[in-house]
Amino acid sequence: MAVADIRLFGDPVLRTRATEVTDFGPDLHRLVDDMLETMDRHHGAGLAAPQIGVGARVFTYDCGGQRGHIVNPVWTAVGTETQTGPEGCLSIPGVQADTTRAAEVTVTGVDRHGDPVTLHVDDIMARCVQHETDHLDGVLFLQRLAPDVRKAAMRVVRGSAWFTEGRTSTDDPGSYPTTWVQGDPDTTEDARTRDAPATSDATL
Repeated sequence: MAVADIRLFGDPVLRTRATEVTDFGPDLHRLVDDMLETMDRHHGAGLAAPQIGVGARVFTYDCGGQRGHIVNPVWTAVGTETQTGPEGCLSIPGVQADTTRAAEVTVTGVDRHGDPVTLHVDDIMARCVQHETDHLDGVLFLQRLAPDVRKAAMRVVRGSAWFTEGRTSTDDPGSYPTTWVQGDPDTTEDARTRDAPATSDATL
């Protein structure tokens, strides 16, 4: 197993739809192991394969009392209830913001052996499923934010050291200070300078 660098906002792999997995051999097993180790090293609640530069439809998770991986995931919302709560991303270090997601989902897929997997989840695990599947579709959580919050978040991103240095990967996303983003960036109260809520589950 090996810890991989995390690809950062700006790397094209993060905006490209990952391809379905059809080969369930040793390369996939190694990928899952590397993703789990990388997720653990960086204290993430989840990790998608594109975040380590691999365009395969695989994500790992460790949140809500559950740990594992799903290959070729497909989720559907259960009911119409939504949840709004803090969310961040290892690939966009330094930014957390309230993000609205479906409150409860069912996700289906397979494991590394090709055996069927079905999970019915809510709360942080439902958030994780949606966030990581978005990654597999080339969608970042910034795109799920309310327009004014997204503007504020992009201002934080553009001011981040990793962004101004032109970095597209890092071996330590946790080394960057995290900012809680909310509201209109043009207001007099600069909410972007506030510390993020103390929750490790928010980083996906």
